[in-house]
Amino acid sequence: MQAILKAANRATHGLNWLVGWLIATLLAVMTVLITWQVFARYVMGSPLTFSEEIARFSMVWMTMLGAGYAFRYGALISVDIVSEFAPKRIARFVEISVVLLVAVFALVLLKEGWSLAERVSAQTAPSTRISMLWLYGAMPAGAVLILINAAGLLIDKATGEEPVLAEKEALSE
Repeated sequence: MQAILKAANRATHGLNWLVGWLIATLLAVMTVLITWQVFARYVMGSPLTFSEEIARFSMVWMTMLGAGYAFRYGALISVDIVSEFAPKRIARFVEISVVLLVAVFALVLLKEGWSLAERVSAQTAPSTRISMLWLYGAMPAGAVLILINAAGLLIDKATGEEPVLAEKEALSE
């Protein structure tokens, strides 16, 4: 059983490694497009019609995927005073409860995000003519990543491992 849980955790780390690179790529796309937009507007005097929209779509996807990625590695803002000062059993109970509550939130986000994405799928973005499903699809995608990482955190608790950033793990091997 331990071997299966550890294999699932390795798969989760692999997925997070890919997501980390996707987030970095989206950030690079945003940076290039916004720089290009500023240059085109103020130097050339002719703003681009699509760059702001693509940058906004990139930011939404980066935020939703980044939330799941950051959750896995404890990089989100948290109040952990109970975990620090409580006895070990209570701290562990609180940590597991938080992961389960986040998983419930992610399930709600998945259900409602998918419903919203379906409702707006017939609409298109004004300048790029991309279906709004691509923009609103970030919510269920982020929710799925949060659920996967919540399972990974529960596996960590069961196996006694500590989550390590996928990049650090790759460097140590």
